[in-house]
Amino acid sequence: MSILTQTLQLAVRIAIVWAAGFLLAVAVRAMLPDKTGVNFLGSQGDLFVPFSRLGFWTCLLATVTVTALVVVRAMLADMGWHSVH
Repeated sequence: MSILTQTLQLAVRIAIVWAAGFLLAVAVRAMLPDKTGVNFLGSQGDLFVPFSRLGFWTCLLATVTVTALVVVRAMLADMGWHSVH
């Protein structure tokens, strides 16, 4: 398999992961109510974080993590470490 083919496959995989991550994040944000959440107590006052925002950012963080793992795996394969296949 040529380098160009591998690069295109990697780009498509990353695009699919990002699209799925955004769709999941938007779905979570739409399904969870804004009125329920977590209160963080601080010295200046309380900080209310709704569950919908926690779910949204969790999905995006998972997308970034998977993207990083795919890129690192591709870099290791390019450097000759064949046990990643």
